[in-house]
Amino acid sequence: MHNTKHLAALFDLDGVIIDTESQYSQIWGAIGSTFRSDIENFSEIIKGQTLTAILSKWFPNKETQNKVVDMLNEYESSMNYTYIAGAEAYLRELRSKGIQTALVTSSNEIKMRNVRRAHEGFDRFFDAIVTADSITHSKPHPECFLKAAEMLGVEPRSCVVFEDSFNGLAAGRAAEMMVVGLATTNPREAIADKADIVVSNFCDERCLNIFA
Repeated sequence: MHNTKHLAALFDLDGVIIDTESQYSQIWGAIGSTFRSDIENFSEIIKGQTLTAILSKWFPNKETQNKVVDMLNEYESSMNYTYIAGAEAYLRELRSKGIQTALVTSSNEIKMRNVRRAHEGFDRFFDAIVTADSITHSKPHPECFLKAAEMLGVEPRSCVVFEDSFNGLAAGRAAEMMVVGLATTNPREAIADKADIVVSNFCDERCLNIFA
């Protein structure tokens, strides 16, 4: 646990703020079985990474890339963007306490438009938003979290990262920030050694105690 005052909360989106990971497992499972049947557990391997990084590494063929993007865009347009338990209330609570917040997501702007349609005024919860379109390196590289800290004007060590995926948790650690792991995508025991604390959702009182 970091022995410092925490001034900012940095949130991943999928599996942290909105409950979409099981849906993404379905679509990426379908994409994997269609185009990369040679890779086992494809939907698990790519979690937390940007679409650009996934396409460049796993789908070098341009025609295949276009097919993957079309499948994904169509799927995302009709996805269910439900909040993770306690997420909306927690964001409101942090705002009332004057804690700075940032959304740090591997999603691109096309996907963010779908989220904003589902939740009017979504951006009001955040002082800064970092998407896939504003970074060069995908998680587990720490660039996205370090960029968010810079946008908020705070030191990395005073930030708390909320993440669910292995790549995201590793990025938070690499940024030398306190890491809260949400056991929404992976079992608690699978992420216990990758986070400072592990919670099931934002109803856990330890989330509020971080900024007490």
